Formats: sequence, C-alpha cells, structure tokens
Amino acid sequence: MSRPSSDTVLGHPKGLAFIVFTEAWERFSFYGMQALLVLYMTGKLLHPGTIEGVVGFAGFRAVLEGVFGHLSTQALATQIFGLYGGLIYLSPVLGGLVGDRLLGRGRAVILGAIVMAVGHFLMAFETAFLLALTALIVGCGLLKGNLAAQVGDLYAKDDSRRDRAFSIYYLGINVGAFVAPLVCGTLGELYGWHYGFSAAGVGMVVGLFVYLAGRRHLPADVIARGDDPDARLTRDDIPVLAGLAVVLLTATLFWTAQSQVWNTYPLWVRDHLDRHVLFGLVIPVTWFQSIDTFAVLAIAPLSLWLWRRQAARGTEPGDLQKMATGCAVFALACVWLGLAEATSGGRPVAALWAVAFHFTCAVGYLHVAPIGLALFSRAGPPAVNGMMIGVYYLSLFAGSVASGWLGRFYETLTRSQFWLMHAAVVGAGAVILLLLKRPLTRALRLAPR
Repeated sequence: MSRPSSDTVLGHPKGLAFIVFTEAWERFSFYGMQALLVLYMTGKLLHPGTIEGVVGFAGFRAVLEGVFGHLSTQALATQIFGLYGGLIYLSPVLGGLVGDRLLGRGRAVILGAIVMAVGHFLMAFETAFLLALTALIVGCGLLKGNLAAQVGDLYAKDDSRRDRAFSIYYLGINVGAFVAPLVCGTLGELYGWHYGFSAAGVGMVVGLFVYLAGRRHLPADVIARGDDPDARLTRDDIPVLAGLAVVLLTATLFWTAQSQVWNTYPLWVRDHLDRHVLFGLVIPVTWFQSIDTFAVLAIAPLSLWLWRRQAARGTEPGDLQKMATGCAVFALACVWLGLAEATSGGRPVAALWAVAFHFTCAVGYLHVAPIGLALFSRAGPPAVNGMMIGVYYLSLFAGSVASGWLGRFYETLTRSQFWLMHAAVVGAGAVILLLLKRPLTRALRLAPR
C-alpha cells in the first residue's frame, strides 16, 4: 500500500488529522439526523394526514408488516430506525469492495459524501422520506468503510500506533456526535424538524471540503487486480476469517444493546425521565445523546493515556480482553437503568441516573468500538482489507436490526425488564470472548496478552 509523506502531527501522520475532521463532520450530519429520526416519526411523520403523502410508504409498510407482523406506530418507528441503522452499516461491505476493486478508496469517499449530502437535504421534504433514507444508506456505504480503511493505510501492520489512531478516529466520531444533537436536535425539536435535517446536510458538505483539502496527505488510491497475488485469499487466511467471524458475533451483541441508546431510549427519556431543571426549563430529549458522546470525549483521553502507559510497561491488555471488558461494563450500564426503574416507585426517574448511565456506557464503548475496528484492520487479509472493514460494520447492521425488533417489547415488558434483557444480551458477548480468548488469539495471529 502506497503511503503519503512521513509528516506527522502529534506523533501521527498528518493525513490522520484530515480523516478525523472529515469523520467528525460526517458524524455531525449522521447523528444530527439520527437524533431526530424516531422522535420525528412518532411525533409527526407516521400520523394520519402526513404519512399518506410519503411516496411509496404504503407498499413499504406492507412489506415490513409482512415480515415482522402488525406494528403499532411506536413499533413501526423503532423498526424503521433499526432497519435504517442496520442498512447504514451493511452497505459499507459493498462500498469497501467498490473502493478496493473499482474506484479506489479516495474516490469512493468523495462520491459517498456527495450522495449523503443529497440525502440529508431530501429529509427536509416529507414526500421524499424513503428516497432520502436510501441516499443516506448508499452514500454511507461508499464513505464509511473506505474512510476507516484509510486510517489503517497510514500505518504499517506492526505499527503500535494503529490502535491509538483508531481511538483518535473514534474521538472524531464522538466530537461530531456530541455537537450534532445540540445543533440539529435543538433546531428540530424546538423550531421545526426540517431545520434540523437541513443543518445535517450542511455538516456533510463541510466534511466533503475538509476531505478534499487533505487529499495530498492521504494514501494514494490503489485498486486491487485479480492477477495480483496480494489480491487473492489463501488457505492460511481461513483461520483468520473464522476468528473474525466469532469477534463479529460478540460485537453484534454489543451493538444490539448500544443501538437502543439512539432508538427506544429517547422515547424512555421523553416519557419517563425528569428533565426539569431550574426556572422551569426542560432539557430537550436530544441533548441526552450529546451527554452520551460527551462522556466518551471526557473518558477517551484517560483511556488513551492509560493504554499508552501500559504499553510502555508491556502490560497493555490485548484487543480481545479490552472488548470483553467493554461488553461487561456496558451490561452493567443496562443493569443500572433497570435498577433506576425498579426503584422509581412509578415516579419520573431522576436525570442523574441517566447521566451515570451514559458515563458507564462510555467506558464500555471505548473498549469495544474502536478496538474492534482496529482488530479487523490489523487481522483482515490484505486481499480484502477494505472490505473487512466493511464486514466489521455487519455487527452494527445486525445489532441495529435486532435492537429495532427488540424495541417492540418496550410496550409489553416492564421498563426494568426491558433494560435487563439488554444487559443479558451484551453480557453474553463478554462471556464468549473470555471463554474463547486463547483459540481466537491463535487464529487471528495476535500476540498473547
């Protein structure tokens, strides 16, 4: 893989900074729209008088209910959100292949950013709702996996900075995700849904210009050819692919629980959390998504410092151990929400319970999300490395779809039972990783730690 110049910023290639800022703006647009989506559907779009005007929606709903059965308005909203979120993370599998074999990663990122911007602006028109979601799915597929793969392209396979680079990359994701609900969410909730969606489109355009400005600092596009020995899988790659499949399963369990933070959780915040503060002010629902990402931003520097210090001493946990820890911590966060409901006595839950939930989630997130992506980048066979980054996002696809399906139980279980169910799901991921740590370490050719 051809790499750019060796110019560095804070010990990392200069191209990393442009990728991180591009991703921050892309995630601003994505999370800004996502923070509003369920609230928009349950609050306006899916109600009589509005839904009839959405092009193609009657047929789309018939297909959904043919698969999942009859859906109430709330269940329909969470299922659409889950399916949309899932397809957003399924599409990078094909997008990574397009970047590897057809366009090159840089051109795929540029095309994806343009299509995503179009999708965000289409969200301002109710009639184009399904077309807008389709454009966002296609655009994200081209952009997401290829942009993440370029992070790995900046480093040699054995470069110890790779894990920290992906953690910095995820820091950019969370900067965008923190600001988005404060801007897009506030505009959408308080001034009009379409103002929020349009602000997301502006963010995507800014991200595109940042990426174009940094192109000379990024790896050159290299398109793999079928007659290139590096473009073919070998028998030695089979154990690696099998090991990554197990990691994919455990990541899916994590994302099933985590996806509810953007799906059913906002409905819980809206209806069952005490959001009143001084002078009669009420905290907007979408701001709690910002608290979630603020917690990640606050804890990430401490995690990076700790892992760097451990690496210097030779005691840094391996990727599999980090991911097992993250799943276990996230399970505790879900138990915490279940406890909040069980002890509320039917009264609104105090906001401090939610704040503590988000900070606990952040610890789990930092141990799973960037680490899993770095693991797929490191262990993925060279012939399909870009596509394997996309394959990692299959865990987000499956987890999002599963969370959408589990969302229906929010209306039938007690709220405490609902969150404890998710604790069991993500806790199972920790158990699997701990039980299979040794064989997975061998299969993925990782250093024993």
